[in-house]
Amino acid sequence: MKKIVVLEPGYEHYHEEEAILAAFYPEFVVVPANASQETKREQLRDADAVMLREARLDSSLIAALDKCQVIVRYGVGVDNVDLVAAKAKGIYVANVPDYGSEDVAEHALALLLAATRRITSRDHQVHHGQWNIGQAEPMFRMSGKVLGIVGFGRIARCLAAKARGIGFRSLLVCDPLLDAQAAEDSGVVRVSLETLCREADFISLHVPLSEKTRHLIGAEQLALMKPSSVLVNTSRGGLIDETALFHALQNRQLFAAGLDVFEQEPIRADHPLLTLSNVICTDHTAWFTEESVIELQRKAAQEVLRVFEGNKPLNWVNR
Repeated sequence: MKKIVVLEPGYEHYHEEEAILAAFYPEFVVVPANASQETKREQLRDADAVMLREARLDSSLIAALDKCQVIVRYGVGVDNVDLVAAKAKGIYVANVPDYGSEDVAEHALALLLAATRRITSRDHQVHHGQWNIGQAEPMFRMSGKVLGIVGFGRIARCLAAKARGIGFRSLLVCDPLLDAQAAEDSGVVRVSLETLCREADFISLHVPLSEKTRHLIGAEQLALMKPSSVLVNTSRGGLIDETALFHALQNRQLFAAGLDVFEQEPIRADHPLLTLSNVICTDHTAWFTEESVIELQRKAAQEVLRVFEGNKPLNWVNR
């Protein structure tokens, strides 16, 4: 029997994982997010595998792992796992980078459209008896404008494919890993972040969070953007300096923002961004559809299975 500890439960059941790992008679132990550190350490001590979503697995918890072979993150980003500590103990860390790309891209596009067309503020106004408000605040056409995409991985490529139907004049991409041939094949133009911020009418962020990308969009970058521009983030909240973003939006240096992620989650109720009518916020839900949950649970379990069978994870992130 193999013991799998699931930190911070987020799913109704684990039938997908149980079916895939059936040959190892898995015992799934779900540890609540609000459990004490000592409770977590006690459960982790004899775990053969750890699976987690947003819970932090720091060096002190990893030190308690005496039997663990693999840690699998349900999702793409692994900034909540101490990769160095896991590597030092010889524990594989894997993620699931190839799930939900279509879902996140659709959510990014939905935020872009909703923020540009003032959908939430108009909905609120109509619900409260207002009418003939068409020209009460500016709106801008998307067709014929420029879309800027920061990062060009799976999700960003899905977004680019969907966005072409809107009729953007051009798609600008800032990604140091994108070579000239790949850009030409994808029908995008490689530019620097400075050029993208200055020339794009709409900007969507699709890069992982690291020390290099933290506050990638700060006061300097926001100052380059057009007053009519819209900024969307479905990646990681730490990519944006939220204080600088608040001031830019409040002072109308920026038209609107659509945010699915925040520097601290859940976002606190008195956060300044929540006071602005030109910000649309969702609860880190871009990844979610009924289909994506099944896909994510299945692919995460398959990584555990590979290691239990004596193989390396397909998406091994702490090599």
